[in-house]
Amino acid sequence: MTIQEVQNAISEKKICVLIPTYNNEKTLKRVIDGVLDYTQNIIVVNDGSTDATQLIISNYTHISAIHLPENKGKGNALKIGFRKAIELGFNFAITIDSDGQHYPDDIPVFVEALLKENEDVLLIGNRNMSQDGIPKKSSFGNNFSNFWFWFETGIKLQDTQSGYRLYPLNKIPKKYFTPKFEFEIEIIVRTAWRHIPVKNVSVKVLYDPAERVSHFRPFRDFTRISILNTILVFITLVYIIPRNFINNFRKKSFKRFIKEDVLESDGSNRTKAFSIALGVFIGLSPVWGFQTFLTISLSVIFKLNKVLAFVSSNISFPPFIPFIIAASLFIGAPFVSGETDFLNHELNFELVKNHLLQYIIGSMILATSVSTILGAGFYLFLNKINPENG
Repeated sequence: MTIQEVQNAISEKKICVLIPTYNNEKTLKRVIDGVLDYTQNIIVVNDGSTDATQLIISNYTHISAIHLPENKGKGNALKIGFRKAIELGFNFAITIDSDGQHYPDDIPVFVEALLKENEDVLLIGNRNMSQDGIPKKSSFGNNFSNFWFWFETGIKLQDTQSGYRLYPLNKIPKKYFTPKFEFEIEIIVRTAWRHIPVKNVSVKVLYDPAERVSHFRPFRDFTRISILNTILVFITLVYIIPRNFINNFRKKSFKRFIKEDVLESDGSNRTKAFSIALGVFIGLSPVWGFQTFLTISLSVIFKLNKVLAFVSSNISFPPFIPFIIAASLFIGAPFVSGETDFLNHELNFELVKNHLLQYIIGSMILATSVSTILGAGFYLFLNKINPENG
């Protein structure tokens, strides 16, 4: 695209460039000047800088500037910048760091990608962290972030930590819970949960230790990021995955669900059978309250089909629970010389509590037996109707 075409697209799509900055006096001017080659739709958020930042910004009279009285973190600066961009009527915001690592002449990459997508999308600059000159700690941190983003959203990206991004302002969440560097993880995960595509685009990167000022505090910020990912993983397992499954199931007929989510889902017939066996085993095991967490976690660890495992784990849905309890207590009785006549008892958790060991032994035998039988049965069934996928 020519510069004129980029400028026209920025105007048509109502795109602004948001620059959060904190004590980057050495590089800020160069970044702003580079962005001005493409647009004057610039919002600079001065996050309580104590250097010459405010003086530098004052030389640009045609851009929007927000000066915060004290430094509260990059996430807070971005949130304020997003609100300002929406107030000014913009639909998209390209964020670029002011430390000089991003090249403003990559702005056309984002604009062109947006035009090709022709829909709301969140784009993240892929800096190719394996190239020479990238600090190893940065590469490790990015790989760590990529893994958890995939776990939480199912989307595989090569770079999830780059601050060079294009955000669809009307599709991102309105409220956030993190104020600092971890904010950039929260926003992409929660946007993906809204079924907005999140994709990488290739950009250049410059690491110049003589100019670059990083405010990332390795121990403190890595701890905050780890805590955030722990919370996001928990929400993923207990809410997002079940929600997505229920929504997808509602949108499809039973026949279509079986065809697309069982027969044509990822994995060989053996993998699908093991997924079903795992779900059934956990569903019948004495792990009440943790079934979804364990099912999804083990499916990820053993690379099984998460949907099939989750569906199978619901073998213990409420109408079946009394039968499962009775069968477990009956099977476990011979191993502890326990009671077998439960016809005169109400089958509830108080009964389980009074015969706990008998129930645990019986439920584990029941879970192992039923999961083995159903897993083998489904394998034979799938292999018969779809033998090429065995």
